Amino acid sequence: MLRTMARILTLMAVHAHPDDESSSTGGVLARYAAEGIRTVVVTCTNGELGDGPRHVKPGQDGHDESQVAKTRLEELREACDLLAVSHLELLGYHDSGMADWSDKDRGEAFCNVPVPVAAGRLVELFELYQPDVVVTYNEDGGYNHPDHIQAHRITVAAIDKSGTPAKLYFTARRRRDFERMRQVMTERGIDVPTPPTPDPERLRRMEEAERQITTTVDTTAVVDAKRAALAAHASQLDESWFVRFPPDLFGEIFGSETFIRARDTTGAPVPEDDLFAGLRP
Repeated sequence: MLRTMARILTLMAVHAHPDDESSSTGGVLARYAAEGIRTVVVTCTNGELGDGPRHVKPGQDGHDESQVAKTRLEELREACDLLAVSHLELLGYHDSGMADWSDKDRGEAFCNVPVPVAAGRLVELFELYQPDVVVTYNEDGGYNHPDHIQAHRITVAAIDKSGTPAKLYFTARRRRDFERMRQVMTERGIDVPTPPTPDPERLRRMEEAERQITTTVDTTAVVDAKRAALAAHASQLDESWFVRFPPDLFGEIFGSETFIRARDTTGAPVPEDDLFAGLRP
């Protein structure tokens, strides 16, 4: 009598730029890969409007979009290797830049690609990998970045069209985590820039997203992999809080990742501590 082989559980993370996979989902990617779950990263843009050498900005002398993209995609591949990601898929769209940049008005910018077109490509990846769990950003992209918002839109549209996955999550972090991070860095004598004061509407959205958090995943066992993956994105993050944060305390702040469960067909109760709650044999 033939035995039916168990289907491999699959996590897919849909991100806007190279380095987003490590900063917001590096922990869950590494944790679930270590558990034998198949992990797929979809990166929507090439990150052309990131920093160039010595952090030269777009529009400044020495910023070459094609070279920036090449560097960032190389860093992305290295980071995915460090996180033991099973498959990396590149949609190859052009970075849109920040919300207040004129670059977002360029016709080739990701944010201007018709949602059905980009979502159709994601549907093809859903059909190929059959993800049980998909993770992306919420409707304001976390911080109103046009590419994050577009990644949210195409992911939701692809799910509506395909019926896949069983569970959809949005990334979210608690403000107290950032406050604790600033406190620790100040105590260690590390220079911490004063953050801009968010406008009242932005603050309201941040607080609302935090109230919606349903899922906290312990990633303590894989914080070294997450930190290494972040460090791999040196062209963008070598001066960031992530890399400058004291290594001995990294797990205190980054030893968990939090999410909002947006869709679920399993009936698993919340709050939960596992993206695959309700899906495991």
